[in-house]
Amino acid sequence: MCGIVGYIGERPPLPVLLEGLRRLEYRGYDSAGVVFFAGGELRICKVKGRVYDLEEKIFSTAITQAEVPCLGHTRWATHGEPSDENAHPHFDCEKRLAVVHNGIIENYYSLREELIQRGHRFFSATDTEVIVHLIEEYLREGEELFSAFVKSIKRLKGAFAVALISKDEPDKILCARYQSPLIIGVGKGENFLASDIPALLPFTREVIPLEEGEIAILTRKKVKIYDFNGQAREKTSILIYWDLSQAEKGGYPHFMLKEVFEQPEVIKNTLLGRLNLEEKKVDFSQEGLNKEFFEGLDRIYIIACGTSFHAGLVGKYLLEPVIDIPIEVEYASEFRYRSPKISEKTLFIGVSQSGETADTLASLRLAKEKGAKVLSICNVLGSSMTRESDLILYTQAGPEISVASTKAFTAQVLIFILLRLYLQSLRGHTYDGEVLERLIELPSLVRDLLERSYPKIKEIARKWYQAKDFLYLGRGILYPLALEGALKLKEISYIHAEGYPAGEMKHGPIALIEETVPTVVLSAKEQGILYEKTLSNAEEVKSRRGPVIGIVSEDAWEFKRLCDDLIEIPLTQYELLPILYVVPLQLLAYEIAVLRGCDVDRPRNLAKSVTVE
Repeated sequence: MCGIVGYIGERPPLPVLLEGLRRLEYRGYDSAGVVFFAGGELRICKVKGRVYDLEEKIFSTAITQAEVPCLGHTRWATHGEPSDENAHPHFDCEKRLAVVHNGIIENYYSLREELIQRGHRFFSATDTEVIVHLIEEYLREGEELFSAFVKSIKRLKGAFAVALISKDEPDKILCARYQSPLIIGVGKGENFLASDIPALLPFTREVIPLEEGEIAILTRKKVKIYDFNGQAREKTSILIYWDLSQAEKGGYPHFMLKEVFEQPEVIKNTLLGRLNLEEKKVDFSQEGLNKEFFEGLDRIYIIACGTSFHAGLVGKYLLEPVIDIPIEVEYASEFRYRSPKISEKTLFIGVSQSGETADTLASLRLAKEKGAKVLSICNVLGSSMTRESDLILYTQAGPEISVASTKAFTAQVLIFILLRLYLQSLRGHTYDGEVLERLIELPSLVRDLLERSYPKIKEIARKWYQAKDFLYLGRGILYPLALEGALKLKEISYIHAEGYPAGEMKHGPIALIEETVPTVVLSAKEQGILYEKTLSNAEEVKSRRGPVIGIVSEDAWEFKRLCDDLIEIPLTQYELLPILYVVPLQLLAYEIAVLRGCDVDRPRNLAKSVTVE
């Protein structure tokens, strides 16, 4: 949520800020702004709207003498409606300090009342503005800037990433991080600050992710890091190997479509180094995963949010039959508040694309406090979850820019497939050698499915894009896919959609069936008896004149006579079903959203990385 960009160096600052902000637009926002020096004074330009609105305002006001240090921000409203006044950055009373902030300050109201009583004037309805006035108050009391910043940060409750520049010390940027991501980019004679890696890629690949409770001072030549008590810390930078082109559209009309079509390459990258073809087995030894890690367990929790939660549900269907240990899959926002039973015999598996999802991260910390082993499935190197886990399995999906997750979901599911095969081998179970062969073929299989199904999906989308409701049905391992298909549709097209286990349809959703409500039915011959059960559920929809869109096995002749529209999926191994069946669901949601004129990559009210509760 929100995005911060900061720069100090020799480059013209506004192009750096605007380029960085454009690359953070996927995070979701409603306003944007920048602060910089001009003639020795701090100057702010901000606007309700998009980064291009900010750019137009900057050029319309003929700003030509912008100087560093400088900060930029995209805001996603939490306190105060979207407006020019509530957009970041925010000044103190004397316009000698400027602050940008991501997150939520939970005790802002009491701080605001205290500061008003001390004579401070507030110009916005945001929680952020209390930060800059609090720093100003400590400066009035005689504190140095760094000390005032530290004291202010320690009084904040909630989640925050904060960056500050000062008219009185124009040679530095101060920043701090607590439960909201912040990354420093290291250059030669210049340094950068951003909420996420894509904003830094045009300028540097050497980064230092700030950890919980860390403060940094950026000058042109140095980066110094401290804890919240002002004690210096030693940090080493890491290199990011993403290509800049991976964070660009590459000729596609939207990032989402590009990322859907990147899935064959993502599958290949996620498999790389994990398939031992000579011994015909899955190998996680390079990542430190071994038999001992799973010994002595009596319970496994898979915890995630949103799309990652659906990947976790697939993981339960894949892992539980081969590990003989109860597996519970829960939303992180519920798990952390219900006093779950956790011990040293518990394995906590956290799933997150960003590694910064607030509820998942808090659940991970709860599990660690109670002695559980922690395994994270994550896409972002150096993220909070990866730094706080016992083991990490990276998904290798590359940067995912569109708010609606596609390739990250596929990579997460693929990790669970590999874990299933790995656990089978650890426990002496044999699995069909064809599974490994089909895994190797999976990138080309998905590529063929994308190319073959897309024209048909466009036809289906044109037929149903004006519908007001959709129902998605699946059984067994395809039930989480029904949830994911419904989520994708509602996220980006704003059509009400519900995913249900097909066998539960008679317990309520059947009341919704009518001629204007399409039902997407997922069924695979590889599911055995569940295939026939799902067929019966589809018959129940059809008998009530409900339109049926079938996504089924290519030889499912029983569905061909039943469905109004049909997408055929090539026969494969049971374990691989989720990866093939999600492809048409992603494309269908995308095409319907495009036809409805929606902002596919930046749907309203949503953010890519939810870093607050």
